[in-house]
Amino acid sequence: MKQIFLESHNIKNPYFGFGQFNYHLIKALYSINDPEFEFTLHAKDFSKLKDEFGSHFNYKKYKSITRYPLFRIAKRYDLWHSLNQNIKIEPRHKIPYVMTVHDIHFIDEKGDNESKQRFIDKLNRCSAIIYISKFVQKHTREHFKIPKVPEYVIYNGNTILNSELPETHKPSFLPVRNYLYSIGEFTERKNFGSLVKMLAYLPDYDLILSGNSDKPYYKELLTLIAELNLTNRVHITGKVSDEDKKYYMKNCTAFVFPSLREGFGIPPIEAMTFGKPVFMSNNTSLPEIGGRDAFYWDHYDPEYMAQIFFAGMEKSDNDPDFSKRVKDHANTFNWNETARNYLAVYKKVLS
Repeated sequence: MKQIFLESHNIKNPYFGFGQFNYHLIKALYSINDPEFEFTLHAKDFSKLKDEFGSHFNYKKYKSITRYPLFRIAKRYDLWHSLNQNIKIEPRHKIPYVMTVHDIHFIDEKGDNESKQRFIDKLNRCSAIIYISKFVQKHTREHFKIPKVPEYVIYNGNTILNSELPETHKPSFLPVRNYLYSIGEFTERKNFGSLVKMLAYLPDYDLILSGNSDKPYYKELLTLIAELNLTNRVHITGKVSDEDKKYYMKNCTAFVFPSLREGFGIPPIEAMTFGKPVFMSNNTSLPEIGGRDAFYWDHYDPEYMAQIFFAGMEKSDNDPDFSKRVKDHANTFNWNETARNYLAVYKKVLS
């Protein structure tokens, strides 16, 4: 049985993309239970993982000191999988090595030479490279010299496996008007400000925003909301449970996602699970992931965005098959299929 080390310590952040990726890939590997492999999970606190997965996995406690070369993990696993591109933890020895690349947004951050060099070093370690979208592969090739190793594109799965929600479930904030919904970290990249500006042209709708709001951009957003006199129509929930997220997606008029840069973009797929119209940016990976039945903004002039919204709503409302097509599209992103593709890569590397 081959020993696979999953560098998964970012599972500690369940509300962020890396944490979601770590958890759902691990859960799918557990479900498949391939007899050829034994996995070790790397986490600072693995008590919840043990509660869910028991002795199916081995567990190694994350210690920050292992970021430094002298204290790197010494065990010679058969394969090491770095679950994202910015992890500082590395094996001490040269062993088969796979990396998943989610994005290379750090190239746009001036002075971040440390992240760039770390990524180059990781690339040069690789026995195989996995990208979460064709866009990420293309973007990476444009900016870095890729070693001559196998490359694969493996899409993430849909994190909402069951769209059912108990009728009795109510979030702490209950909307009373028709609303648009979005979720994500409150950073400039998520571009929530464009939604606030668009709302001035949509008098019959409110806007609900969920996500981590401890970033400086959050204060800028509050200032913009106040300046446009939209305090009573923009509702910020902060982080939400999976059940609350499902409630807001299930009951919204549409899901809106004007992100400036995405390696994949899971939330639009989650919203499609409920058959909702999805409006998002026509850039980076989003057209690739959203497909033909999403609606796209080419730029962020608020009046133009409102026009795209009204046109998209009219089209979806008058198409009796729209909701089913959108749900079917969401169902093509399946974590078990994602995990099977990862297992196939492991087998190819080890063969």
